[in-house]
Amino acid sequence: MPLPFLTADRAFDTADDVALPFDDRDRWRRPYRPGPWRVGAAAIWLLLASYVLFAAVVIALTGTPAEGGVVFGVALVMIAVALRMLRMGVWVSTRGLRQVGFFRTRTMSWDRVAAVRTVQQPVRWLGLPRAVQGQALTLVRDGRAAGDLPPLLTTHNADFLARIEAFDRAADAVEAWAAEYGRG
Repeated sequence: MPLPFLTADRAFDTADDVALPFDDRDRWRRPYRPGPWRVGAAAIWLLLASYVLFAAVVIALTGTPAEGGVVFGVALVMIAVALRMLRMGVWVSTRGLRQVGFFRTRTMSWDRVAAVRTVQQPVRWLGLPRAVQGQALTLVRDGRAAGDLPPLLTTHNADFLARIEAFDRAADAVEAWAAEYGRG
């Protein structure tokens, strides 16, 4: 029984001049993949949320529905935390640059960006207070000092810890977006 979807020699029915669906540059996109530390932490949160959801069902069946509802609400908060952790990072589009944090999102249009550059400096290890020597992708705004904003990306955050090549590719991609759509 042939399985044509598993073979590499089948003909594709796409034309070469058709734009790919992800090629819409007006949509916000992350120019890199989330790192294993971020994905692993979110997976653990989702695993714990599944246990809490199961506990909510057991509590709702054996106890009062109000108690089950409270535990269900805790599970929903855990799922929201996991999804927000996956959403964190730097996003770009033709309109500007967006830095999504856990509690706060900063969006800046390209005309307000003076420069995006990679610098060698002490960076926080996985967002903890401990600082180590590393590289950071920094954003310089018009009329502001170079160090007034937190770094966009670092070599020791949850996306790039122990992945120097991935950091270099992501920094180059963000710098390319800044060069193409920025004023410089």
